[in-house]
Amino acid sequence: MRQDKPGVLLVNLGTPDAPTTPAVKRYLKQFLSDKRVVDTPRWLWWPILNGVILPIRSPRVSKLYASVWMKEGSPLMVFSQRQRHALAAKLDIPVELGMSYGNPSLKSAVDSLMAQGVTRLIVLPLYPQFSCSTVAAVWDGLSSVFAGYRSMPDVHFIRDYAEHPAYIAALKASVERSFAQHGKPDLLVMSYHGIPQRFANEGDDYPQRCRDTTEALTRALGLSDSEVMMTFQSRFGREPWLTPYTDETMRGLPAKGVRHIQIMSPGFSSDCLETLEEISEQNREFFMHAGGEKFEYIPALNDDAEHIDMMLALVNAHR
Repeated sequence: MRQDKPGVLLVNLGTPDAPTTPAVKRYLKQFLSDKRVVDTPRWLWWPILNGVILPIRSPRVSKLYASVWMKEGSPLMVFSQRQRHALAAKLDIPVELGMSYGNPSLKSAVDSLMAQGVTRLIVLPLYPQFSCSTVAAVWDGLSSVFAGYRSMPDVHFIRDYAEHPAYIAALKASVERSFAQHGKPDLLVMSYHGIPQRFANEGDDYPQRCRDTTEALTRALGLSDSEVMMTFQSRFGREPWLTPYTDETMRGLPAKGVRHIQIMSPGFSSDCLETLEEISEQNREFFMHAGGEKFEYIPALNDDAEHIDMMLALVNAHR
């Protein structure tokens, strides 16, 4: 009889191996070559990517990574590894971490789990809100890995957890800690990573999943709609992305009488370049320069105990 042995694969986006131009260039090339991320026809995109974007962006982005790099490494990698260790400590089954881009690769994580005799694979992409550009890319990556196997395990794929009670409870606790420390702001801003508006028009339900999280957290906190705002950050390229844009919002809020804001990025399970540099530094500067008086960034859930308990609940539901 086939023995049932579950195992867990945590997946996040990935990060360069070092805050250097060559490492960032390797990472960006893999990331921006994925058709889930950029679906421009290859014949048009490839010369632009290799001839313009990578040579120009890699040196600049490497400096940004250097500004947030931790002693142990890239913040996203450090926190993702802490999450893996903390979850593994609560489980009696194998837990591995793989990245869609960069190291450790999805293949290395799957190879390790298969070598440990896993027959039922529980895949938890660490993206609270589904998007074709993130969660579906994990599905594609796994399909590519298993294309090289003669056998494969039962796969339990967790699509997302935008409204999961344990996720909302963990976010609520983090906001309440910030309010207790800094006082209640005029406005709580929830900034999510953007996607092209075209993706949503073509069926990606990511915007709705972001609204689901925002509405659930607003209710849990007992806030009114006027005390909360949802925005989208990190747009790339020239086509329209989801609005309102976070950076433009930051520049405009003080003129509307908003002097104190607290901002969080509920779509990021780990702090990374997009939260520590783009939100906490760049957007702080936009807000304060426009006349704002107080700006606090509420960290991602990272390896908070409530966050690990949520992961445990999701995994146990599939055991």
